[in-house]
Amino acid sequence: MSVSETAAIPMPEQLTLSGAAQTLERLRDSLVRQAGPTVVLNADPLKVFDTSAVAVLLELRNALLTQGKTLQVARMPQRLQALVTLYGVAELLPA
Repeated sequence: MSVSETAAIPMPEQLTLSGAAQTLERLRDSLVRQAGPTVVLNADPLKVFDTSAVAVLLELRNALLTQGKTLQVARMPQRLQALVTLYGVAELLPA
């Protein structure tokens, strides 16, 4: 595990439409307070999710871009990577 991954903000175990707004708010608050030009989000804990997870990641990316920062998603589950690729946004959410 790299130094950046040890300082990464963990995603929740579940991220579906029913809790997406709350998860977005919590993660955004945590991520925008992180120092440095690249903020790392650890997706490894994420086990149960739907397409809302992609939307949340894109919203987090946009929030960080307004601060001149970039989002790196570490340890993205294979199924989530497949959704990101399916929606054509893989280049926007680097691992």
